[in-house]
Amino acid sequence: MVPFKYNLRSLRARKVGSLMTIFGVGMVVWASIFAFGLSAGLDKTLEIAAGPLDVIVMRKGSTSEAVSAVSDEVARDIIALPGIATNRDGRPLAATELVIFGYLPRRGQTQKVNVAVRGVLPVSRELRDGMQIVEGRDFRPGVREAIVSRAMSERFQGLGLGEEFEVRGGMFRVVGLFEAGGGAVESEIWTDQSVLAQLTNRTGAMSCVQFRAASKTDQERLINRIKADEQIDLNAMTEEQYYAEQAQQSMLIKIVGGMVAFFLTIGAMFAVANTMYGAIASRAREIGTLRALGFGRFSILLAFLLESLILCTLGAVLGCLGALALGDIRTGTMNAGTFTEVVFAFNFGPSVLLSGALLAVAMGLIGGLMPAIRAVRMRVVNALREV
Repeated sequence: MVPFKYNLRSLRARKVGSLMTIFGVGMVVWASIFAFGLSAGLDKTLEIAAGPLDVIVMRKGSTSEAVSAVSDEVARDIIALPGIATNRDGRPLAATELVIFGYLPRRGQTQKVNVAVRGVLPVSRELRDGMQIVEGRDFRPGVREAIVSRAMSERFQGLGLGEEFEVRGGMFRVVGLFEAGGGAVESEIWTDQSVLAQLTNRTGAMSCVQFRAASKTDQERLINRIKADEQIDLNAMTEEQYYAEQAQQSMLIKIVGGMVAFFLTIGAMFAVANTMYGAIASRAREIGTLRALGFGRFSILLAFLLESLILCTLGAVLGCLGALALGDIRTGTMNAGTFTEVVFAFNFGPSVLLSGALLAVAMGLIGGLMPAIRAVRMRVVNALREV
C-alpha cells in the first residue's frame, strides 16, 4: 500500500488547489445542510404539535380547521362521550375552537399573508403541553386582547407586545407572548373564542372539537364512533395523523431542497474531479515511479481516492461548522394544507449534519474515481518520460 504520508505531502504541495477544493465542497455541504435543515425544521414543528392521545374532529372533507364547521349542539354531545380524559377538576379535556384567517404584513413588507387566528376556551391551554406565557400576561375573556408566540411577534407587524392588529375590522391588542416548545401552535394568534365568534358572525358553530382520550383504546373507540355516525357527518383523527397530512401538503419544500442539494452536489463532483485530474497530470512521473517501485494498480487507485476523500471530508467539516455557526434561525412558509403561514426554526440536528457529510463522501468517491482510474491505467514507460 502507498504510505499515507505520501497523500498528505501531495496535498500540502498543492496548497492552493487543495484549499480551493475544500472551500468549494464546504460551500456545497453548507448549502445542502441548509436545504435539509429547512425541511427537517418544518417536519419537527408539525411533529411537536401532535399529542399522542389528542384527537381533532372536523367536518368530513375539510382539509384544515379553518374550512371546517361543527355545530355547538353536536360539539356538546361529543364532549360528553365517555372515554375523554379529565383534568384535576374532573372536567373533560375537550374544547371547541374557532380558527379563521387573518391578513397581516410581515415586518418590513407591505404585502399581507394569511395567519391563523384561534378563538379558544380556557381548557384549550391544557390541550397544548408546554405552552406558557413568557412575557406579558394572558388575555382577558370578553375583551379584544390576544397572545402570540415570540416567533410571530418578531415576524409580523402589529404583533409585538403592546401593539395592535386588525382582524375582520376589529382591533386587538397583544398583551402576552408565549412559547410552546416550537410546535405549530407558535404559528397562531390566540384570543377569546366568544369575542372572535361575535366579530366574525360564527356563533352557533365552531371550526373543530379537540379532545384528549383517556387511553389509546378509548382514542380508537371514540374515533371509530364519531366517524361511523352518519347523522353528524364528521371526521375524527389523531393529531398525529392530522399534522402528518399537513406535512405532506408541504412536500414541495422537500422537493425543492432535494433538487438544490442534487445539482450542487453534481457541480461539486465535477470540481473534485477537475482537481484530481489536474493533480494526476502534474504527477505523471510520480505515478510511473510508484509503479516502477512495485506498487500495484489497486494501491495507487486507493491512494488517489484517499486524497479525494480527505479533501471532501475536510470540506464536510467546514460546511457542518458553517451550518452550526448560523445558530437558531427562524423562518416561515405557506402551509398548502392550512393556507396559513407556518413559523419554524431550521433543524441542524445530527441526522441533517450526517446527510451533508455523506454527500461529501459521495463527492469524494465519485469525483475522484475516474481520475484515479486514469492514473492506474498510465503505462509505466510513458509516465516516466513525462516532464
